[in-house]
Amino acid sequence: MRMLDYYLQQATDFLREFLLGYGYFAMYYSLIITFIYFLIFGLSIRHTYPLQRGIKYNRVQKLSGSEHVPPVSLLVPAYNEELMIKENVRSLLALNYPEYEVIVVNDGSKDDTAKIMIEEFQLKEIKPFVANHIKTEKVRGYYHNPEYPNLYFIDKENGGKADSLNAGINLSRYPLISTIDADSLLEKDALTRIARVYMENPEDTVAVGGNVRIVNSCTVEDGMVKNIRFPKKMWPALQNVEYIKAFLGGRIGWSSINGLIIVSGAFGVFQKDKVIAIGGYRGGYPGEDMNIVIKLHRYCLENKIPYHVAFCPDAVCWTQAPDTYRILSSQRMRWGRGNLKNMIEEGRHMIFRPRYKVFGFLTLPYNILFETLNPYFRLSGLIAMIGYWLLNMADWKTVVVFMLVNFFSCFILSLGALFIEEKAFSRYPKLSDLHKMMLYSFLMFLGYRQVGVLWRFLGHIDFFRNNNSWGTMVRTNFNK
Repeated sequence: MRMLDYYLQQATDFLREFLLGYGYFAMYYSLIITFIYFLIFGLSIRHTYPLQRGIKYNRVQKLSGSEHVPPVSLLVPAYNEELMIKENVRSLLALNYPEYEVIVVNDGSKDDTAKIMIEEFQLKEIKPFVANHIKTEKVRGYYHNPEYPNLYFIDKENGGKADSLNAGINLSRYPLISTIDADSLLEKDALTRIARVYMENPEDTVAVGGNVRIVNSCTVEDGMVKNIRFPKKMWPALQNVEYIKAFLGGRIGWSSINGLIIVSGAFGVFQKDKVIAIGGYRGGYPGEDMNIVIKLHRYCLENKIPYHVAFCPDAVCWTQAPDTYRILSSQRMRWGRGNLKNMIEEGRHMIFRPRYKVFGFLTLPYNILFETLNPYFRLSGLIAMIGYWLLNMADWKTVVVFMLVNFFSCFILSLGALFIEEKAFSRYPKLSDLHKMMLYSFLMFLGYRQVGVLWRFLGHIDFFRNNNSWGTMVRTNFNK
Protein backbone atom coordinates (compact mmCIF):
# COMPACT_ATOMS: atom_id res chain seq x y z
CA MET A 1 0.00 0.00 0.00
CA ARG A 2 2.83 2.32 0.90
CA MET A 3 4.48 1.45 -2.42
CA LEU A 4 1.28 2.39 -4.30
CA ASP A 5 1.06 5.71 -2.44
CA TYR A 6 4.69 6.37 -3.31
CA TYR A 7 4.12 5.81 -7.04
CA LEU A 8 0.95 7.89 -6.98
CA GLN A 9 2.84 10.73 -5.32
CA GLN A 10 5.63 10.43 -7.90
CA ALA A 11 3.11 10.52 -10.74
CA THR A 12 1.35 13.52 -9.22
CA ASP A 13 4.63 15.40 -8.77
CA PHE A 14 5.59 14.65 -12.37
CA LEU A 15 2.20 15.82 -13.60
CA ARG A 16 2.49 19.01 -11.55
CA GLU A 17 5.94 19.72 -12.98
CA PHE A 18 4.69 19.03 -16.48
CA LEU A 19 1.65 21.28 -16.10
CA LEU A 20 3.80 24.00 -14.57
CA GLY A 21 6.17 23.82 -17.55
CA TYR A 22 3.22 23.86 -19.94
CA GLY A 23 1.88 26.91 -18.13
CA TYR A 24 5.12 28.82 -18.75
CA PHE A 25 5.07 27.70 -22.39
CA ALA A 26 1.43 28.83 -22.81
CA MET A 27 2.24 32.18 -21.21
CA TYR A 28 5.18 32.86 -23.55
CA TYR A 29 3.17 31.57 -26.54
CA SER A 30 0.37 34.01 -25.73
CA LEU A 31 2.80 36.88 -25.22
CA ILE A 32 4.59 36.24 -28.53
CA ILE A 33 1.40 35.85 -30.56
CA THR A 34 -0.05 39.00 -28.98
CA PHE A 35 3.15 40.91 -29.72
CA ILE A 36 3.13 39.82 -33.39
CA TYR A 37 -0.59 40.58 -33.71
CA PHE A 38 -0.04 44.11 -32.42
CA LEU A 39 3.14 44.53 -34.51
CA ILE A 40 1.28 43.65 -37.73
CA PHE A 41 -1.68 45.77 -36.67
CA GLY A 42 0.68 48.68 -35.96
CA LEU A 43 2.12 48.33 -39.46
CA SER A 44 -1.42 48.30 -40.85
CA ILE A 45 -2.27 51.52 -39.00
CA ARG A 46 1.00 53.13 -40.12
CA HIS A 47 0.28 52.38 -43.77
CA THR A 48 -3.39 53.28 -43.60
CA TYR A 49 -2.75 57.04 -43.72
CA PRO A 50 -0.66 56.92 -46.95
CA LEU A 51 -3.34 54.63 -48.38
CA GLN A 52 -6.03 57.08 -47.36
CA ARG A 53 -4.22 59.95 -49.08
CA GLY A 54 -3.67 57.80 -52.17
CA ILE A 55 -7.35 56.88 -52.33
CA LYS A 56 -8.41 60.52 -51.88
CA TYR A 57 -6.11 62.05 -54.46
CA ASN A 58 -5.58 59.28 -56.98
CA ARG A 59 -6.91 59.69 -60.48
CA VAL A 60 -8.80 56.45 -60.88
CA GLN A 61 -11.32 57.90 -63.35
CA LYS A 62 -8.54 59.25 -65.52
CA LEU A 63 -6.69 55.95 -65.35
CA SER A 64 -9.78 54.00 -66.39
CA GLY A 65 -9.53 55.57 -69.84
CA SER A 66 -5.77 55.64 -70.15
CA GLU A 67 -3.92 53.67 -72.79
CA HIS A 68 -1.04 53.23 -70.35
CA VAL A 69 -3.05 50.93 -68.08
CA PRO A 70 -1.92 47.33 -68.71
CA PRO A 71 -4.44 44.94 -70.31
CA VAL A 72 -5.70 42.15 -68.07
CA SER A 73 -7.20 38.71 -68.64
CA LEU A 74 -9.91 37.95 -66.06
CA LEU A 75 -10.16 34.23 -65.30
CA VAL A 76 -13.44 33.00 -63.80
CA PRO A 77 -13.50 29.30 -62.81
CA ALA A 78 -17.09 28.07 -62.55
CA TYR A 79 -18.46 24.85 -61.11
CA ASN A 80 -22.23 24.55 -60.63
CA GLU A 81 -22.73 28.33 -60.73
CA GLU A 82 -26.02 28.45 -62.67
CA LEU A 83 -27.65 30.78 -60.13
CA MET A 84 -25.00 33.49 -60.23
CA ILE A 85 -22.96 33.15 -63.39
CA LYS A 86 -25.03 35.64 -65.45
CA GLU A 87 -24.75 38.45 -62.90
CA ASN A 88 -21.09 37.72 -62.30
CA VAL A 89 -20.24 37.92 -66.02
CA ARG A 90 -22.40 41.00 -66.59
CA SER A 91 -20.66 42.76 -63.70
CA LEU A 92 -17.28 41.94 -65.25
CA LEU A 93 -18.35 43.12 -68.72
CA ALA A 94 -19.40 46.47 -67.18
CA LEU A 95 -16.03 47.29 -65.57
CA ASN A 96 -14.45 50.70 -66.14
CA TYR A 97 -11.22 49.47 -67.66
CA PRO A 98 -9.67 50.24 -71.05
CA GLU A 99 -8.56 46.80 -72.25
CA TYR A 100 -9.42 43.43 -70.77
CA GLU A 101 -10.94 40.07 -71.58
CA VAL A 102 -13.20 37.82 -69.49
CA ILE A 103 -12.53 34.09 -69.72
CA VAL A 104 -15.16 31.95 -67.99
CA VAL A 105 -14.09 28.34 -67.49
CA ASN A 106 -16.84 25.79 -66.90
CA ASP A 107 -15.18 23.00 -64.89
CA GLY A 108 -17.48 20.14 -65.89
CA SER A 109 -20.47 21.53 -63.97
CA LYS A 110 -23.32 19.12 -63.28
CA ASP A 111 -25.93 21.88 -63.46
CA ASP A 112 -26.86 24.25 -66.32
CA THR A 113 -23.89 26.62 -66.01
CA ALA A 114 -22.67 25.90 -69.56
CA LYS A 115 -26.18 26.02 -71.07
CA ILE A 116 -26.96 29.35 -69.37
CA MET A 117 -23.69 30.91 -70.52
CA ILE A 118 -24.16 29.79 -74.13
CA GLU A 119 -27.81 30.89 -74.33
CA GLU A 120 -27.51 34.14 -72.37
CA PHE A 121 -24.61 35.47 -74.45
CA GLN A 122 -25.47 33.66 -77.73
CA LEU A 123 -22.04 32.03 -77.83
CA LYS A 124 -20.79 29.99 -80.78
CA GLU A 125 -18.02 27.41 -80.79
CA ILE A 126 -14.71 28.69 -82.18
CA LYS A 127 -11.22 27.33 -82.74
CA PRO A 128 -8.87 29.97 -81.26
CA PHE A 129 -5.11 29.80 -80.90
CA VAL A 130 -4.45 28.23 -77.51
CA ALA A 131 -0.98 28.13 -75.96
CA ASN A 132 0.18 24.97 -74.27
CA HIS A 133 1.83 26.56 -71.24
CA ILE A 134 0.26 24.22 -68.70
CA LYS A 135 -1.30 20.78 -69.10
CA THR A 136 -5.01 20.60 -68.17
CA GLU A 137 -7.98 18.27 -68.36
CA LYS A 138 -9.57 17.87 -71.79
CA VAL A 139 -11.29 20.96 -73.15
CA ARG A 140 -14.65 20.20 -74.81
CA GLY A 141 -14.91 23.50 -76.61
CA TYR A 142 -14.14 27.23 -76.80
CA TYR A 143 -17.01 29.69 -77.32
CA HIS A 144 -17.30 33.33 -78.33
CA ASN A 145 -19.77 35.90 -79.68
CA PRO A 146 -18.47 38.93 -81.66
CA GLU A 147 -21.19 41.04 -80.01
CA TYR A 148 -19.31 40.52 -76.73
CA PRO A 149 -15.78 40.86 -78.12
CA ASN A 150 -13.96 40.54 -74.79
CA LEU A 151 -15.91 37.51 -73.50
CA TYR A 152 -14.67 33.93 -73.98
CA PHE A 153 -16.10 30.71 -72.59
CA ILE A 154 -14.24 27.43 -72.08
CA ASP A 155 -16.17 24.22 -71.49
CA LYS A 156 -13.87 21.53 -70.06
CA GLU A 157 -13.97 18.29 -68.14
CA ASN A 158 -13.87 18.49 -64.38
CA GLY A 159 -10.37 18.98 -62.96
CA GLY A 160 -10.80 21.37 -60.07
CA LYS A 161 -10.39 25.10 -59.63
CA ALA A 162 -6.61 25.08 -60.23
CA ASP A 163 -7.07 23.17 -63.47
CA SER A 164 -9.70 25.68 -64.63
CA LEU A 165 -7.38 28.60 -63.94
CA ASN A 166 -4.61 26.87 -65.88
CA ALA A 167 -6.97 26.36 -68.84
CA GLY A 168 -7.80 30.07 -68.69
CA ILE A 169 -4.10 30.97 -68.63
CA ASN A 170 -3.52 28.91 -71.79
CA LEU A 171 -6.21 30.86 -73.66
CA SER A 172 -5.39 34.30 -72.21
CA ARG A 173 -3.73 36.96 -74.37
CA TYR A 174 -2.55 39.56 -71.87
CA PRO A 175 0.53 39.78 -69.58
CA LEU A 176 -1.54 40.19 -66.42
CA ILE A 177 -4.10 37.67 -65.24
CA SER A 178 -6.77 38.23 -62.62
CA THR A 179 -8.56 35.42 -60.79
CA ILE A 180 -12.17 36.01 -59.76
CA ASP A 181 -14.59 33.58 -58.12
CA ALA A 182 -17.88 33.07 -59.91
CA ASP A 183 -19.83 33.80 -56.71
CA SER A 184 -18.24 37.24 -56.48
CA LEU A 185 -18.84 40.69 -57.96
CA LEU A 186 -16.25 43.38 -58.67
CA GLU A 187 -16.90 47.05 -58.12
CA LYS A 188 -16.70 48.97 -61.39
CA ASP A 189 -13.35 50.59 -60.63
CA ALA A 190 -11.84 47.65 -58.70
CA LEU A 191 -9.66 46.51 -61.59
CA THR A 192 -8.38 50.06 -62.19
CA ARG A 193 -7.52 50.48 -58.51
CA ILE A 194 -5.63 47.20 -58.32
CA ALA A 195 -3.84 47.95 -61.62
CA ARG A 196 -2.73 51.31 -60.17
CA VAL A 197 -0.80 49.43 -57.45
CA TYR A 198 0.84 47.32 -60.15
CA MET A 199 1.70 50.41 -62.26
CA GLU A 200 3.52 52.03 -59.33
CA ASN A 201 6.15 49.30 -59.57
CA PRO A 202 5.39 47.14 -62.63
CA GLU A 203 8.68 45.25 -62.76
CA ASP A 204 8.71 44.05 -59.15
CA THR A 205 5.02 43.59 -58.38
CA VAL A 206 4.33 39.92 -59.12
CA ALA A 207 0.93 39.77 -57.40
CA VAL A 208 -1.67 42.14 -55.93
CA GLY A 209 -4.56 41.01 -53.78
CA GLY A 210 -7.89 42.80 -53.66
CA ASN A 211 -10.15 43.39 -50.66
CA VAL A 212 -12.97 40.87 -50.21
CA ARG A 213 -16.24 41.97 -48.59
CA ILE A 214 -19.45 40.11 -47.79
CA VAL A 215 -22.34 40.73 -50.21
CA ASN A 216 -25.05 38.93 -48.16
CA SER A 217 -28.03 41.27 -47.45
CA CYS A 218 -26.75 43.86 -49.96
CA THR A 219 -28.95 44.77 -52.93
CA VAL A 220 -27.54 43.65 -56.29
CA GLU A 221 -28.86 45.04 -59.59
CA ASP A 222 -27.45 44.14 -63.01
CA GLY A 223 -24.41 42.58 -61.42
CA MET A 224 -23.57 45.67 -59.33
CA VAL A 225 -23.86 46.16 -55.56
CA LYS A 226 -26.30 49.08 -55.21
CA ASN A 227 -27.25 49.13 -51.55
CA ILE A 228 -24.62 48.09 -49.00
CA ARG A 229 -25.97 46.57 -45.81
CA PHE A 230 -24.49 44.63 -42.92
CA PRO A 231 -25.54 40.94 -43.16
CA LYS A 232 -28.80 40.10 -41.39
CA LYS A 233 -27.96 36.46 -40.67
CA MET A 234 -25.61 35.47 -37.87
CA TRP A 235 -23.01 33.43 -39.77
CA PRO A 236 -22.38 36.01 -42.56
CA ALA A 237 -22.34 38.77 -39.91
CA LEU A 238 -19.59 37.00 -37.96
CA GLN A 239 -17.64 36.41 -41.16
CA ASN A 240 -18.03 40.08 -42.06
CA VAL A 241 -16.16 41.33 -38.98
CA GLU A 242 -13.70 38.46 -39.35
CA TYR A 243 -12.90 39.52 -42.94
CA ILE A 244 -12.47 43.18 -41.93
CA LYS A 245 -10.03 42.17 -39.18
CA ALA A 246 -8.06 39.84 -41.47
CA PHE A 247 -7.87 42.11 -44.52
CA LEU A 248 -7.55 45.58 -42.96
CA GLY A 249 -5.91 44.70 -39.63
CA GLY A 250 -3.59 42.05 -41.10
CA ARG A 251 -2.91 42.11 -44.82
CA ILE A 252 -2.06 45.82 -45.01
CA GLY A 253 0.68 45.20 -42.44
CA TRP A 254 1.98 41.97 -43.98
CA SER A 255 2.06 43.60 -47.41
CA SER A 256 4.16 46.50 -46.07
CA ILE A 257 7.01 44.09 -45.17
CA ASN A 258 6.50 41.82 -48.22
CA GLY A 259 5.35 38.96 -46.01
CA LEU A 260 1.90 38.33 -47.46
CA ILE A 261 1.27 34.59 -47.65
CA ILE A 262 -2.04 34.61 -49.49
CA VAL A 263 -3.81 36.51 -52.24
CA SER A 264 -7.46 35.59 -51.97
CA GLY A 265 -8.74 33.41 -54.79
CA ALA A 266 -11.82 35.63 -54.91
CA PHE A 267 -9.86 38.52 -56.47
CA GLY A 268 -6.17 38.97 -57.26
CA VAL A 269 -3.89 40.05 -60.11
CA PHE A 270 -0.69 38.23 -61.12
CA GLN A 271 2.13 38.55 -63.62
CA LYS A 272 1.32 35.75 -66.05
CA ASP A 273 4.92 34.92 -66.99
CA LYS A 274 5.83 34.35 -63.32
CA VAL A 275 2.79 32.10 -62.81
CA ILE A 276 3.75 30.07 -65.89
CA ALA A 277 7.39 29.93 -64.72
CA ILE A 278 6.34 28.14 -61.52
CA GLY A 279 4.13 25.69 -63.42
CA GLY A 280 0.79 27.43 -62.91
CA TYR A 281 -1.73 26.49 -60.26
CA ARG A 282 -1.19 23.13 -58.61
CA GLY A 283 -4.14 20.77 -58.73
CA GLY A 284 -5.30 18.76 -55.73
CA TYR A 285 -4.76 21.73 -53.42
CA PRO A 286 -7.82 23.02 -51.58
CA GLY A 287 -5.65 26.07 -50.75
CA GLU A 288 -4.49 26.78 -54.29
CA ASP A 289 -4.54 30.54 -53.66
CA MET A 290 -2.05 30.21 -50.79
CA ASN A 291 0.01 27.69 -52.74
CA ILE A 292 0.55 29.96 -55.74
CA VAL A 293 1.74 32.85 -53.52
CA ILE A 294 4.17 30.64 -51.57
CA LYS A 295 5.61 29.35 -54.84
CA LEU A 296 5.98 32.91 -56.18
CA HIS A 297 7.91 33.93 -53.05
CA ARG A 298 10.13 30.86 -53.39
CA TYR A 299 10.76 31.30 -57.13
CA CYS A 300 11.70 34.99 -56.84
CA LEU A 301 13.89 34.55 -53.75
CA GLU A 302 15.74 31.50 -55.10
CA ASN A 303 16.38 33.26 -58.42
CA LYS A 304 17.24 36.61 -56.76
CA ILE A 305 14.43 38.39 -58.61
CA PRO A 306 13.30 41.65 -56.94
CA TYR A 307 9.61 41.26 -56.19
CA HIS A 308 6.68 42.37 -54.08
CA VAL A 309 3.36 40.74 -53.23
CA ALA A 310 1.04 43.67 -52.51
CA PHE A 311 -2.44 44.24 -51.11
CA CYS A 312 -4.88 46.85 -52.43
CA PRO A 313 -7.63 47.48 -49.81
CA ASP A 314 -9.67 49.87 -51.98
CA ALA A 315 -10.05 47.37 -54.85
CA VAL A 316 -13.21 45.67 -53.64
CA CYS A 317 -14.68 42.32 -54.55
CA TRP A 318 -18.06 41.38 -53.04
CA THR A 319 -18.47 37.69 -52.32
CA GLN A 320 -21.27 35.50 -51.07
CA ALA A 321 -20.45 34.09 -47.63
CA PRO A 322 -21.79 30.75 -46.34
CA ASP A 323 -24.96 31.38 -44.33
CA THR A 324 -25.43 28.01 -42.64
CA TYR A 325 -23.34 26.08 -40.13
CA ARG A 326 -23.01 23.12 -42.48
CA ILE A 327 -21.64 25.08 -45.44
CA LEU A 328 -19.38 27.28 -43.31
CA SER A 329 -17.89 24.33 -41.44
CA SER A 330 -17.23 22.58 -44.76
CA GLN A 331 -15.45 25.69 -46.10
CA ARG A 332 -13.32 26.16 -42.98
CA MET A 333 -12.35 22.48 -42.80
CA ARG A 334 -11.21 22.80 -46.43
CA TRP A 335 -9.18 25.91 -45.55
CA GLY A 336 -7.59 24.12 -42.59
CA ARG A 337 -6.71 21.15 -44.81
CA GLY A 338 -5.20 23.42 -47.44
CA ASN A 339 -3.14 25.37 -44.92
CA LEU A 340 -1.67 22.19 -43.40
CA LYS A 341 -0.91 20.71 -46.82
CA ASN A 342 0.85 23.90 -47.92
CA MET A 343 2.96 24.07 -44.76
CA ILE A 344 4.00 20.42 -45.00
CA GLU A 345 4.73 20.35 -48.72
CA GLU A 346 6.01 23.90 -49.29
CA GLY A 347 6.56 25.84 -46.07
CA ARG A 348 8.87 23.38 -44.33
CA HIS A 349 11.46 23.80 -47.09
CA MET A 350 11.69 27.56 -46.53
CA ILE A 351 11.28 28.11 -42.79
CA PHE A 352 14.24 29.65 -40.90
CA ARG A 353 16.46 29.67 -43.98
CA PRO A 354 18.23 33.03 -44.59
CA ARG A 355 17.68 32.99 -48.35
CA TYR A 356 13.93 33.31 -47.80
CA LYS A 357 14.27 36.52 -45.73
CA VAL A 358 11.07 37.89 -44.14
CA PHE A 359 8.99 35.10 -45.59
CA GLY A 360 11.19 32.39 -44.08
CA PHE A 361 11.89 34.09 -40.75
CA LEU A 362 8.56 35.71 -39.90
CA THR A 363 5.67 34.78 -42.18
CA LEU A 364 6.12 31.01 -42.15
CA PRO A 365 6.97 30.65 -38.42
CA TYR A 366 3.94 32.81 -37.65
CA ASN A 367 1.69 30.74 -39.89
CA ILE A 368 2.93 27.38 -38.61
CA LEU A 369 2.94 28.28 -34.91
CA PHE A 370 -0.16 30.44 -34.73
CA GLU A 371 -2.36 29.23 -37.60
CA THR A 372 -1.49 25.63 -38.46
CA LEU A 373 -0.67 24.35 -34.95
CA ASN A 374 -3.16 26.60 -33.19
CA PRO A 375 -5.82 23.85 -32.75
CA TYR A 376 -3.34 21.62 -30.94
CA PHE A 377 -2.25 24.39 -28.55
CA ARG A 378 -5.88 25.29 -27.89
CA LEU A 379 -6.95 21.70 -27.21
CA SER A 380 -3.92 20.93 -25.06
CA GLY A 381 -4.54 24.19 -23.21
CA LEU A 382 -8.08 23.08 -22.41
CA ILE A 383 -6.80 19.73 -21.10
CA ALA A 384 -4.15 21.54 -19.03
CA MET A 385 -6.81 23.78 -17.49
CA ILE A 386 -8.72 20.70 -16.37
CA GLY A 387 -5.47 19.37 -14.90
CA TYR A 388 -4.84 22.63 -13.00
CA TRP A 389 -8.33 22.44 -11.55
CA LEU A 390 -8.05 18.77 -10.53
CA LEU A 391 -4.65 19.29 -8.86
CA ASN A 392 -5.60 22.59 -7.21
CA MET A 393 -2.82 24.38 -9.08
CA ALA A 394 -4.83 27.45 -10.01
CA ASP A 395 -7.89 29.12 -8.56
CA TRP A 396 -10.75 30.33 -10.73
CA LYS A 397 -9.70 33.98 -10.36
CA THR A 398 -6.37 33.32 -12.07
CA VAL A 399 -8.11 31.50 -14.92
CA VAL A 400 -10.66 34.29 -15.38
CA VAL A 401 -7.95 37.00 -15.41
CA PHE A 402 -5.93 35.05 -18.01
CA MET A 403 -9.01 34.62 -20.23
CA LEU A 404 -10.02 38.28 -19.90
CA VAL A 405 -6.54 39.51 -20.86
CA ASN A 406 -6.59 37.23 -23.90
CA PHE A 407 -10.13 38.31 -24.82
CA PHE A 408 -9.55 42.06 -24.54
CA SER A 409 -6.25 41.99 -26.45
CA CYS A 410 -8.05 40.29 -29.38
CA PHE A 411 -11.12 42.54 -29.03
CA ILE A 412 -8.92 45.65 -29.19
CA LEU A 413 -7.43 44.40 -32.46
CA SER A 414 -10.93 43.86 -33.89
CA LEU A 415 -11.94 47.38 -32.89
CA GLY A 416 -8.71 48.66 -34.46
CA ALA A 417 -9.65 47.02 -37.76
CA LEU A 418 -13.07 48.73 -37.56
CA PHE A 419 -11.25 52.02 -36.94
CA ILE A 420 -9.27 51.52 -40.19
CA GLU A 421 -12.52 50.63 -41.96
CA GLU A 422 -14.29 53.80 -40.82
CA LYS A 423 -11.27 56.08 -41.15
CA ALA A 424 -10.13 55.08 -44.63
CA PHE A 425 -13.00 53.33 -46.40
CA SER A 426 -16.34 53.76 -44.57
CA ARG A 427 -18.32 51.47 -46.88
CA TYR A 428 -21.32 51.07 -44.59
CA PRO A 429 -23.46 54.25 -44.67
CA LYS A 430 -25.66 53.59 -41.62
CA LEU A 431 -24.47 54.23 -38.07
CA SER A 432 -26.48 51.18 -37.01
CA ASP A 433 -24.24 49.02 -39.22
CA LEU A 434 -21.18 50.25 -37.31
CA HIS A 435 -22.91 49.37 -34.04
CA LYS A 436 -23.65 45.88 -35.37
CA MET A 437 -20.01 45.45 -36.43
CA MET A 438 -18.88 46.37 -32.91
CA LEU A 439 -21.42 43.99 -31.39
CA TYR A 440 -20.35 41.07 -33.60
CA SER A 441 -16.67 41.90 -32.98
CA PHE A 442 -17.49 41.14 -29.33
CA LEU A 443 -19.70 38.12 -30.01
CA MET A 444 -17.17 36.38 -32.27
CA PHE A 445 -15.09 35.53 -29.18
CA LEU A 446 -18.01 33.79 -27.49
CA GLY A 447 -18.07 30.55 -29.44
CA TYR A 448 -17.30 31.45 -33.06
CA ARG A 449 -13.52 31.49 -32.68
CA GLN A 450 -13.63 28.34 -30.57
CA VAL A 451 -15.68 26.40 -33.10
CA GLY A 452 -13.32 27.74 -35.78
CA VAL A 453 -10.47 25.94 -34.01
CA LEU A 454 -12.52 22.74 -34.08
CA TRP A 455 -13.19 23.11 -37.83
CA ARG A 456 -9.48 23.58 -38.48
CA PHE A 457 -8.68 20.48 -36.41
CA LEU A 458 -11.27 18.43 -38.33
CA GLY A 459 -9.70 19.71 -41.57
CA HIS A 460 -6.37 18.31 -40.40
CA ILE A 461 -8.03 14.94 -39.77
CA ASP A 462 -9.39 15.05 -43.33
CA PHE A 463 -5.86 15.73 -44.58
CA PHE A 464 -4.41 12.73 -42.75
CA ARG A 465 -7.31 10.59 -44.02
CA ASN A 466 -6.41 11.79 -47.53
CA ASN A 467 -9.89 13.24 -47.98
CA ASN A 468 -9.47 15.71 -50.83
CA SER A 469 -13.12 16.48 -51.57
CA TRP A 470 -14.24 20.09 -52.01
CA GLY A 471 -17.04 19.66 -49.46
CA THR A 472 -20.53 21.14 -49.27
CA MET A 473 -21.22 24.38 -51.13
CA VAL A 474 -24.76 25.52 -51.91
CA ARG A 475 -25.25 28.62 -54.08
CA THR A 476 -28.16 31.06 -53.85
CA ASN A 477 -29.09 34.18 -55.77
CA PHE A 478 -27.21 37.33 -54.78
CA ASN A 479 -30.34 39.03 -53.48
CA LYS A 480 -31.43 36.15 -51.25
